[in-house]
Amino acid sequence: MFTELINPRFLETDALGHINNNTNGVWFEAARDPFFRLFIPTLDVKKWNLIIAHSSYDFVAELYFGKDVVIKTAIEKIGNSSVTLIHAAYQGDRLCTTGKAVMIHFDHHNKKSMPIPTPIRTELEKHLFVTPWPLNMKDLDN
Repeated sequence: MFTELINPRFLETDALGHINNNTNGVWFEAARDPFFRLFIPTLDVKKWNLIIAHSSYDFVAELYFGKDVVIKTAIEKIGNSSVTLIHAAYQGDRLCTTGKAVMIHFDHHNKKSMPIPTPIRTELEKHLFVTPWPLNMKDLDN
């Protein structure tokens, strides 16, 4: 599992004083950097070999400015060329947002998916989350 600490910025708030719902997607994308590094260690965009095929979010509770947010990211499923990531955003011990993203290992030159290489698959398997998701944040600390 990957963990990212986010310090919400004032510009991410909406007129109601909450963190704008579009911000969750940006935060979940930022939390995917360790996952991206498994495929592209330098994050060199000229060597990029991933595309996103799906993303979705469920809003459970409001997020607020002035309190850190912890994003937990795990792998739900590994396919031949795809990986399903799951995200959870917590403020304090409270689950606020969940998300899912499907990433495809992709050959941009030939415009087709590619099998995930065995060494990368082995690393991905270390981040599989087999317990029902999401849990209370205290249950995620291992």
